[in-house]
Amino acid sequence: MTHINGIATVAIPVTDQERALEFYAGTLGFEKRRDTTLGDMRWIEVAPAGSPVSVALVTGTGGIDTGIRFTTADADADHQKLRSAGVDVDAEILRWQGVPPMFTFRDPDGNRLVLVEL
Repeated sequence: MTHINGIATVAIPVTDQERALEFYAGTLGFEKRRDTTLGDMRWIEVAPAGSPVSVALVTGTGGIDTGIRFTTADADADHQKLRSAGVDVDAEILRWQGVPPMFTFRDPDGNRLVLVEL
């Protein structure tokens, strides 16, 4: 057995860190928690306010299914806000019996993320 007891940060590959920071902090409203240089690499972490887990915006090619599920109290309102902001979101919110409402959206690099109402 290990002593692993949590998740601190998940990474999303982005081609332009400044554009990604504007999307995650500006459009999604995440707070910037860290923006520093580590050697010749820029390290940026953002997160929803109060979240113990952050997202690192790391230089990469993007366009992946991140597997990340963000949560919201109101999927309908957030779906509309993101669509109005020009974000690439699914046309419809998924509504399956026994499953919370959810939809997929994509960041400027085409990375797929899911927003689930809990």
